[in-house]
Amino acid sequence: MTAPPRRARPDDAPAIATLVNRAYEKYVARIGRKPRPMTADYDAAVLKHQVWVVENGGAVVAALELIPEKDVLLIENIAVDPAHQGEGLGRTLLAFAEAEAQRQGFPALRLYTNEKMTENITLYTRCGYRKTGRKVRRGFNVVFMRKRLG
Repeated sequence: MTAPPRRARPDDAPAIATLVNRAYEKYVARIGRKPRPMTADYDAAVLKHQVWVVENGGAVVAALELIPEKDVLLIENIAVDPAHQGEGLGRTLLAFAEAEAQRQGFPALRLYTNEKMTENITLYTRCGYRKTGRKVRRGFNVVFMRKRLG
């Protein structure tokens, strides 16, 4: 049984890094190198950003990283352990991000993803996100998406 999202603590950072590596591992061959989330500093992220985790049996099985911006809440990262994909955790975290954005007074959420992560783009589109642009960012072909709230 998975618990509701809770705010990550500094001691969660190693588990978050392990989770993210497991979640993004399948994209390495498709993209040709490690996706950016696999190289992020989760010790710093937990301290500087709004990071949330979902646990199952005491293990971190999903994570969400949010960054408040001027007029929008950015979903910097969302990751679900491959052993728990297909259980609705991604959608749960997206709904949680929407609730947090509204609670914090943001009119919209935005996110970005690699164009080769097509299943993610499909999920985000089904959840109401719309493409707002594309660009090459740090050598990656990135799709930007946004969802207005309310």
